[in-house]
Amino acid sequence: MKRIVGVHGVGQHRPGLSATQAAEELAETWLKALARGAGTATADVGDLAVAYYSDLLRRPGRQGGAQGLDDLDPAEEELVLDWLREMDLPAGVAAGRATGAIRQSLSWLAQTWGLGAPLTEWFVSTCFREVHAYLQGYDGSARFRVRARIAETLAAHPPDVVIAHSLGSVATYETLWAYPHLKVDLLITLGSPLALPYAVFDRLEPLPLNGRGQRPPGVRRWVNLADPGDIVAVPPGGVEAKFDGVDLDRSGTVPIHVFDFHRVANYLATSRVADLLGPPPA
Repeated sequence: MKRIVGVHGVGQHRPGLSATQAAEELAETWLKALARGAGTATADVGDLAVAYYSDLLRRPGRQGGAQGLDDLDPAEEELVLDWLREMDLPAGVAAGRATGAIRQSLSWLAQTWGLGAPLTEWFVSTCFREVHAYLQGYDGSARFRVRARIAETLAAHPPDVVIAHSLGSVATYETLWAYPHLKVDLLITLGSPLALPYAVFDRLEPLPLNGRGQRPPGVRRWVNLADPGDIVAVPPGGVEAKFDGVDLDRSGTVPIHVFDFHRVANYLATSRVADLLGPPPA
């Protein structure tokens, strides 16, 4: 039975729960989704633990998920603008620095995806608030504490497979570079923003060399999967194009859900993930 460690993405804060309780709750959700994709019982999926870190991204005195675009600080807003530059907005759609211009851009994107504008604004503000909290944070320490939390989970639960979603793929990538003694047979990244220019790619530690990132030294195989409509995993095909050592035969697009394009449960329930967790091909 495979040993699996999951690393969650944005929007997973569990107020009122300890980090241990939150990790256990997420592990149950992940197991159910993996079992659904494999058509098996949760007990047959594998031994799974989730590295929970969302609590480390909370700014003291700042309330959580109720905030929207109007509550973004200038650095968080800058990340949104870096992301919007990659979204191929049509002429006439504003992408300026003012919140009103950002809201106009998001309104166009919401109509394009068939999503509600309030949901799109909430998702984007939550996503980039947490991306900023990880990359810079209110005191600069969150990045190191998140890596240490992930490394502790990997050391306590040595995995055959690490599945990292969204922002978790960025934190896991940096963790595996910062702790090169950690060995992983298979790294699966889902809906990853690792290749997003300026906002993420150009801020990675270690910095990419000559425009190329590298597979972490302790990882034997790396597979990246992204829904073609996942607005976080941009630019499309970017991880495979920007990073050496990604398995091009197994990586690629994987349609998951027309509405919940970034939800981890939909990624985990795909047959592609089930195949990766199954026995290797003969």
